[in-house]
Amino acid sequence: MSSKINHVAIVSSQYALLGKFYESLLGMTSSSKVRPHSALTIGDGYVGLNINPRKPGRPAGLDHFGVEVESVEEVFDKMNSKYPSALWVKRPGNRPFAGITANDPDGNVFDLSQKKMENRSHVYEDQCGEQNARFISHVAVRTMRPDEMARFYCDIFGFSEQNGHAGDPSHYLTDGRVTLSVMPYDIRNFVGQSILPTGMDHIGVTVDDLNAFKIDLDDLIGGNPVMTSPVVGMGKEGKERLALLQRQCPWAEMFISDPDYTMIAVTQRA
Repeated sequence: MSSKINHVAIVSSQYALLGKFYESLLGMTSSSKVRPHSALTIGDGYVGLNINPRKPGRPAGLDHFGVEVESVEEVFDKMNSKYPSALWVKRPGNRPFAGITANDPDGNVFDLSQKKMENRSHVYEDQCGEQNARFISHVAVRTMRPDEMARFYCDIFGFSEQNGHAGDPSHYLTDGRVTLSVMPYDIRNFVGQSILPTGMDHIGVTVDDLNAFKIDLDDLIGGNPVMTSPVVGMGKEGKERLALLQRQCPWAEMFISDPDYTMIAVTQRA
């Protein structure tokens, strides 16, 4: 089965600001099909980034990722026969692109689609070519049973597992271009900092020139302070959070936050 991670979604009460931040810093471009009243849809040429407005009762932050498959029926058959706790629902007609939302056996949520599927909008069809020089290279999820969830995603979507660093308990699953990092959740990891639940953790970005990226980030904030990226690693709690990020994403060379606190791991392309 040929599957691809085709989008990542963020929920924010500052969704218009975030859109400009990612456009300015990563060179992302807007979809040709604009939906200004409901969300911002931008992308790096391969992966779409959907920034949804926050609504009452909905937490802000990194929300879910999406996978495009050749046949959703084939996915349903596998989930029914092998993973009965992995369920799905059709989303209402006012929700573009993602005709289906599903959960893995640990309850982590992802969107599911196939080309020309009913209720799938065309807003991500722009993201079907080459990645920009700065692009989304991985998305990370915290989960209680990482070994089992890694097998689930490899089985259902045909992702391949890559080798991690020695002693790294996470699993790194790739569609050939984008990696899904399946990280073990342990509440004891959060001693000394705010305790997070299971779920989405951070996105990873690869850049062609890390020094140029740092200069552009500085120029962006200097030119428009509204775009300020909260500093990661300040204060006792911040240092604990940064240390955890470094353990869980050991290849990253830099960690930043977007203006609404979504964590971003930055790596220079080899």
